[in-house]
Amino acid sequence: MQAAVTVTPARLPELLLGLATVRPVFLWGAPGIGKSSLVRNFADSLGLECVSLLGTQLAPEDLIGVPQIRDGRSVFCPPESIARDEPYCLFLDELNAATPDVQKAFYSLILDRRIGTYELPKGSIVIGAGNRATDNALARPIASALVNRLTHVHLDASAKDWLVWAAENGIHPWITDHLTDRPDHLWSKPPKTEEPFSTPRSWHMLSDALHSFGQDLDEETLKVLAHGTLTPAHATAFRGYVKIVRSRFGIEAILKGEARWPHRLQDRDLLYYLAESFRGRLVKELPASKEHMSANGRQTAYRAKSLLVQLAEISVEVAQSVIASDADGNPVLPAWFLVEAARDMPRLVEARR
Repeated sequence: MQAAVTVTPARLPELLLGLATVRPVFLWGAPGIGKSSLVRNFADSLGLECVSLLGTQLAPEDLIGVPQIRDGRSVFCPPESIARDEPYCLFLDELNAATPDVQKAFYSLILDRRIGTYELPKGSIVIGAGNRATDNALARPIASALVNRLTHVHLDASAKDWLVWAAENGIHPWITDHLTDRPDHLWSKPPKTEEPFSTPRSWHMLSDALHSFGQDLDEETLKVLAHGTLTPAHATAFRGYVKIVRSRFGIEAILKGEARWPHRLQDRDLLYYLAESFRGRLVKELPASKEHMSANGRQTAYRAKSLLVQLAEISVEVAQSVIASDADGNPVLPAWFLVEAARDMPRLVEARR
């Protein structure tokens, strides 16, 4: 299902308070963005126990129960996990990954709040969640009858919301500081190949590992941890940031001429990180038009071209990444600056072809 409108995690509790208390809700979102924890926290806020059922691990009889003979008639007895006396939050996780038979077994539970003769206690809420087919996750089509029984909410990752949560939940300061500078690294689209990718969950996993190793964490171990949890490019950038924290290098010092680009081969991850920071600074500080440019703007442009020359002497590839277009092929830096860069450093343009 495609998202027409998305909401952030901070907005979700208010929406669920108005929606889930009157009708069943289905949360759509990419893997690892916190759907399950948000539902559990919402249930806690209402004083309700959250009972999770995982769609991929269920069979129809796990819902409708097994038959028993009572007074000469067969009666289906729903499982104890569902048949409760007190109101609760029934969380149907990975609902759209369940088999069609299991999805069908949920119909009456979702629409009529009952299974056989058992009815959910008044005050109970039903929330489903699942990944999208576009996320390269296990997902089956949902029948229109089930789609029409749910209110659909599409959840989107928000670096701002996550950083507020991270500050209150002991996430490692290297991670919070890095993502404050690079919020676009919080989440990346799941790859088509089997490799780690960045999500709020994977950053949390990395944080736990960093806390576990503590101050004795060496560079090789950090490399294993970062590349074992994050998108490769994000892992390289994070390692570069950590190296900055641990060393004298920093983009401010380089811009001021107090330090030079790191040139050792073993510092290549640091060089890439600094180049990304340099690119971000140019996006912010270079004016869109050269006309009426201030003295500070001219000085910034002159210094930028000088630093690009120095960077290209170390690595043409890294220097080219500074002036590269975005993923859609659109220029990121002002056109006038790119023209001057092409004129003064033609080998960077040649490297792009």
